[in-house]
Amino acid sequence: MVYMKDTRPVRQGEELDAEKIEGFLRENMEVPTGALKVRQFGAGHSNLTYELSVGEKWKVVLRRPPMGPVAPKAHDMEREFRVLQSLHPVFPLAPKPYLYESGELIGRPFFLMERREGLIFNQTFPEEVEKSIQLGREISETMVDRLVELHSIDYRKTALKDMVKPEGFMERQVYGWIKRYDRARTDDVVSGERLKKWLLDHIPDSEEASVIHYDYKLNNALFSKEEPSKMVGLFDWEMTTVGDPLADLGAAMSYWIQKDDPELLQTGLGKPPVTVEEGFYTREEFIQRYSEKSGRDSSEIHYYLTFAYFKLAGIVQQIYYRYKQGQTDDPRFSRMNVFVNNLITHAEDTAGL
Repeated sequence: MVYMKDTRPVRQGEELDAEKIEGFLRENMEVPTGALKVRQFGAGHSNLTYELSVGEKWKVVLRRPPMGPVAPKAHDMEREFRVLQSLHPVFPLAPKPYLYESGELIGRPFFLMERREGLIFNQTFPEEVEKSIQLGREISETMVDRLVELHSIDYRKTALKDMVKPEGFMERQVYGWIKRYDRARTDDVVSGERLKKWLLDHIPDSEEASVIHYDYKLNNALFSKEEPSKMVGLFDWEMTTVGDPLADLGAAMSYWIQKDDPELLQTGLGKPPVTVEEGFYTREEFIQRYSEKSGRDSSEIHYYLTFAYFKLAGIVQQIYYRYKQGQTDDPRFSRMNVFVNNLITHAEDTAGL
């Protein structure tokens, strides 16, 4: 989910029971007098996220799972709520969570959190911002530095220590995502057997563990309107855990498209992202700055990036599987199988297969 400056009317079939929601809000929060308005954040392909507002100033954000059946252990609203409870005090870029509801009210669990506003750099520069090479470089530096900052948090001093098991992280990740990919596989995507074998045969022997966002990408970050290179929010914490920080770096790089990437990789989920513009770091520059700032050895990053492309293929395939099963009719999902196949090919190329 990304928080664009504009919301949209709620998509058909994804409506909330506004009357029940309003009653819950007024019972549990200080809400001003006035009618409740519900709008939907239009981007994102996973959980459904809504803006709830009364008047011009009172706003909160509601997150809930997608409609229809979901994969086991996926879209765990309570876990994401608890992650935010743990991280917001020590990493204020994470939004402040307010309330969690376990599903009795609308049939699915949801949580409420603060609404933040600012600039999103997605496929273009925001219209309020003058495009420049310098700004692209400054945003790139900010993205690296905030990731290093997140990885420097001592998770043992937060409630996350009771929610995670960092030992054997990469092995569990590789085996787990192979199972998820196979479970969601449809007859119009490749099996990826050669890639899966390579991933299993080359799992790095890493014992370092840190807080990892695991969906760290430019359009999940919010930037200041007054100082466009300053990050003021970071969203979409549903995959957050404690694990190998280089896995987080690899995941971030799988989203960091550069101008010499294959066209099908650049346009897999629509138009190329703004990171293809002049001034933005290449992946190599991003990784180099990360290594310098964090002091970590990134010599095996090609493995983590290969795995990240496979993991991204698994995430996209789970969404496409829901589309094929008729659990969603969102037209954005209709050709995601093509992107899955391209990601598998790109992962094989990254591994040198």
